[in-house]
Amino acid sequence: MSVYDVQPIDHPLNARVQVPGSKSLTNRAFVTAALARGESTLRGVLLSDDTRYMMDALRSLGVPVLLDEASCVAKVNGHAGHWPNTEADLFCGNAGTVMRFLTAACAVGGGRYQLDGIERMRQRPIGDLIAALRDLGASVGYSDKDGYPPVEIVNSSLRGGTVRFTSPPSSQMVSAILIAAPNARADVMIDIAGDVVSQPYLAMTLSVMEAFGVSAITEDYRKFIVPAPQYYQPTVYAIEPDASNATYFLAASAIAGGSVTVEGLGSNSVQGDVGFADVLERMGCTVQRTADAITVSRQVATAPLQGIDVDLNAMPDTAQTLAVVALFAQGVTTIRNVANLRVKETDRLTALHNELTKLGAKVTMQEDSLAIEPPRQLQPAAIDTYDDHRMAMSFSLAGLKSPGVHINDPACVNKTFPDYFQRFEAMQQA
Repeated sequence: MSVYDVQPIDHPLNARVQVPGSKSLTNRAFVTAALARGESTLRGVLLSDDTRYMMDALRSLGVPVLLDEASCVAKVNGHAGHWPNTEADLFCGNAGTVMRFLTAACAVGGGRYQLDGIERMRQRPIGDLIAALRDLGASVGYSDKDGYPPVEIVNSSLRGGTVRFTSPPSSQMVSAILIAAPNARADVMIDIAGDVVSQPYLAMTLSVMEAFGVSAITEDYRKFIVPAPQYYQPTVYAIEPDASNATYFLAASAIAGGSVTVEGLGSNSVQGDVGFADVLERMGCTVQRTADAITVSRQVATAPLQGIDVDLNAMPDTAQTLAVVALFAQGVTTIRNVANLRVKETDRLTALHNELTKLGAKVTMQEDSLAIEPPRQLQPAAIDTYDDHRMAMSFSLAGLKSPGVHINDPACVNKTFPDYFQRFEAMQQA
């Protein structure tokens, strides 16, 4: 197993950083373009494990996907919801967006498709999505254990109607229905009771659908109406930098002091995770925003970080970043309402508890929350990453100001940010 040794720095940061395209937007755009009538051009696509799983799956369905890796531009020739290949086995790795979005998209295509992934994917629930698709008339079943991948779709179509979710474990399940719904024979209504997890991602889904010419109506992101049939129109779509991956660089300036600007991502973003800058501001940082950039600054001598109590239900992918920032704050930081972290790439709450404790923190874990009391001084530790890209990237921040932090299996960042550590080092040296 490879190890990345984080080198501490003894100076404040002064860097401008660019991060690759958003994984969430890239995979939404790929599916939507594949369902459109004709050729779409996607600019700024992320090239990572998760997006390559999506591209490979679409090609297996017979959709031409031409990629210019040097320019991060992809051309997708959509077939209006009719997959050219009527049989295919699709491997989704551990990519929730690929498994969930394509399960719904394949349910409109009329062929025979099986979707599977790595062992962890077989532990991630999909039952709420399957139940919703069945309510819309789809023929979808399980190949092994009920409620979990692998799943099988046989000669399926969507008649339309009403589906109800009760506190769905992932917003991706609702997004999957939304993306597929225009291909139904009649209108699709979605009603969500209980908690709405990661609500900004639902807004992101509607934004992508609108960019491809499909309208939907929502009431407070609890009720949706998608008039059907509608047809996605081919378009040229520009993908923003990834706001979740930007949090590591913004948090670096909170920890080490100085200033870091993330370019191409600002107040006009459709991604909810840009709100992480507001969290850092509450902790004592200075935040400047323009339409296309975010800058986080902190003067170490005059602006100590303060622990906070925060609900991260709307942006759970930032929880690991905040947990590491909490190690350098005064007082306890409590992260609440993030139960869905337990069904991500790993059980992220348990993983955070384990690794923060190694560094000397006192951590209290509940079913949906963590309370983190920082140590007087961080202890050296080898950080296990659980095949989870966000564990590797977030815990690399701990080593900025504390020696002896080692990241096990750093290559897991390939899931969404293959050159993370190169950009991390460039930020330190700017």
